[in-house]
Amino acid sequence: MPVAADLIAILICPESKQPVAAATAAQLAALNNSIRAGNAYNRAGARIEKELTEALVRQDGRVLFPVEDSIPVMLVEESIAL
Repeated sequence: MPVAADLIAILICPESKQPVAAATAAQLAALNNSIRAGNAYNRAGARIEKELTEALVRQDGRVLFPVEDSIPVMLVEESIAL
């Protein structure tokens, strides 16, 4: 079940305070290719092992926040630089 649009509308990046939006299919595909290749790391430096089916992207397009079990993980250290 995707994150509700009304929830996304009130979420902001905890670092920059910019709004977020749902990641596009192209953004998810590119990130999942990096995950499969073993080249994806979160901002804490941990390698990402599990492919994402949903994520939120900061307005400037530079940071992605994963969504796990329909819950956005809005922690800077869990975010992924794009």
